[in-house]
Amino acid sequence: MSTIVAVSKNNSACIAADSLTSFGDTRQSADFVTDFDKIIRFADQNYIGIVGSAAHHLVMGNLLDKHADKIDFSDRFSIFESMRQIHPILKTEYFLISKDEDDDAYESSRVDALIINKSGIFGLYSLREVEQYTRFWAIGSGAEFALGAMQASYDLLDDAVDVARAGIEAGACFDNASALPMTIYSLELD
Repeated sequence: MSTIVAVSKNNSACIAADSLTSFGDTRQSADFVTDFDKIIRFADQNYIGIVGSAAHHLVMGNLLDKHADKIDFSDRFSIFESMRQIHPILKTEYFLISKDEDDDAYESSRVDALIINKSGIFGLYSLREVEQYTRFWAIGSGAEFALGAMQASYDLLDDAVDVARAGIEAGACFDNASALPMTIYSLELD
């Protein structure tokens, strides 16, 4: 899967991701693919890191280009409304199979993501749940390792980038579906 982290500290936000893509037991490292960045930049100051199917990156990048008028990531409720607007588009234009194995109350978008922008750091989950985080969060198969590393380093390090780096390095070290190099983006918060 992946390790993606987002950190907010000292008036800045950072998002970082590992670079490994896997298809079953086959691993594609950054040495073999040209586009290993799992973070999409949207509308100037929004960065979105997506885990799950390798197809999500292309689909969401294309969708954000074609339907930018329907997307607003400025706050928790705007992100929810944006995902509510694009869920039918994912099904009709991109052939999303929204049926999940679980007995969920709502159709799944099958997308889990972290978003950073000038308003902060947000988690977006498959049933269109949206959370805003105050310090840091991680998603993907390496999330537990990343969360532990960021918890241990958050009060010791002054820079959001350094905290994020600790999270990705832990995920890449201990999770068999994550690997270095990492990509990192940061911005100043409002």
